[in-house]
Amino acid sequence: MRFGLALPQYDFSLPEQGRVGWPSVLEWAKRAEALGFSSVWLSDHLFYDLSRYGGPPGRQRALECFTGLGALVSETSTVRLGSLVACNDFRNPAVLAKMVSTIDVLSGGRVELGLGAGWFEAEYEAAGIPFEVPGARIDRLSESVRIIRSLLAEGRLSFEGRHYRLDAARCIPRPASPLPVFVGGAGDRVARLAGRHADGFNSVWAWTPEDFAGRVEVVDRAAARAGRNPAAVRKTVGLHTLPGRAERDISARWRRYLACGPSARPEHSSFSWWAHDKLAGTYEQIAERVRCFERIGVSEIILSFGILPFQICDPEAVTEFMEEVAPLVI
Repeated sequence: MRFGLALPQYDFSLPEQGRVGWPSVLEWAKRAEALGFSSVWLSDHLFYDLSRYGGPPGRQRALECFTGLGALVSETSTVRLGSLVACNDFRNPAVLAKMVSTIDVLSGGRVELGLGAGWFEAEYEAAGIPFEVPGARIDRLSESVRIIRSLLAEGRLSFEGRHYRLDAARCIPRPASPLPVFVGGAGDRVARLAGRHADGFNSVWAWTPEDFAGRVEVVDRAAARAGRNPAAVRKTVGLHTLPGRAERDISARWRRYLACGPSARPEHSSFSWWAHDKLAGTYEQIAERVRCFERIGVSEIILSFGILPFQICDPEAVTEFMEEVAPLVI
């Protein structure tokens, strides 16, 4: 099993520090590499809002995803760099293929592209981008995945679709190594899209192995129907994570987590309620859950150490996970 770290990139991401800037993102990318994480990830938003998590409304600052990944290239050497996940509607797929190919060349072949249909209507409206029904956004995502994978692999493509048209588009130089393109989402349509056209599928931030097995089945069936090998489609999952040596340590850390963000959601009323679909508990309890995910075909878990995504409420929890939990399952 491989582990990735969701980098703290929003002002709520490092509660003890407050306002988050590039130095913090860079520090945590370097720390993740030193701790042995396989990958680090930036999300892709023009801004963020905590009201969907029970917090006060208000726009949170956000670094641009691919500019940030490009900047991490020269500051890291082994850790893989990925988008979790890029909003398809923000960029033309031929331009995005060129962007990620360039970052991959500069990094020596360490880039992974995660792509999603988009969901945050407020940022669409703010940028003047039409926010259409989910079906239309997923149709565009499907075309984009096919376009980007073809350009990255072949370097040249003509394409006539419902949403995009390319006339001998070029992507040169091509990536330094095969660059995986996966899709992120939770529903059947996105899972089937991953099985038919993508290199992988991801969903975040709350899953039990039993529930995620259902997503894996949808991906695998779609791959088989498309004549692809289901095992060749990677499955990854993102999870909120809270490790502790014993019950007392877990309880203390849970209190720190609650103090770092909105606690108005019902599942925050008790640790057991919140933890049932997270990566939380003693070292061995977490290791056993990781093994369960591995048994259903998950190859990487991307970790967020708080009750909000891309948050680190307790820096010691990150170190503790890689020093105490990861050796039990790697």
